[in-house]
Amino acid sequence: MLTEDEKSKIEEAVKGYPRKRAGCVDAMRVVQERRGWIGDEEIGEIALMLGMTADELDGVATFYPFIFRRPVGRHVIFVCDGVSCWVMGYESIMEALQKGLGIGPGGTTGDGRFTLLPVSCIGQCERAPAIMVDGEVYGELVPEEIRKILDMYP
Repeated sequence: MLTEDEKSKIEEAVKGYPRKRAGCVDAMRVVQERRGWIGDEEIGEIALMLGMTADELDGVATFYPFIFRRPVGRHVIFVCDGVSCWVMGYESIMEALQKGLGIGPGGTTGDGRFTLLPVSCIGQCERAPAIMVDGEVYGELVPEEIRKILDMYP
């Protein structure tokens, strides 16, 4: 169930849009920032506030890679698998991450520290291959740098 504070923040987040539903990503981000992810109940409540169906909002949530529909680790690693990153060494970076974390794409470490998510683009083609951890971008990576990066996130 959404808190009164969350409802208020959602109203604030969507007030600048000509239609409330146009701010649906901003509305979901309000809840995700507080809870870490968005469950089915929250999707239904947000959708109701925005004049949408839960299915419509879920469609947006599952399309947008930065909205989490299930629990994630304390640190989320987005690995760009776009064309530039793929050509410049995505596979070796993903392999180093999987080996270093002991999980596959979409997985979360047993201690809840990391979630590993491939995404089609993080806007860093000129720095390929690149990853983003908690909003911090690391580019022009080589596999040997992965352990150092992971160690920066307790």
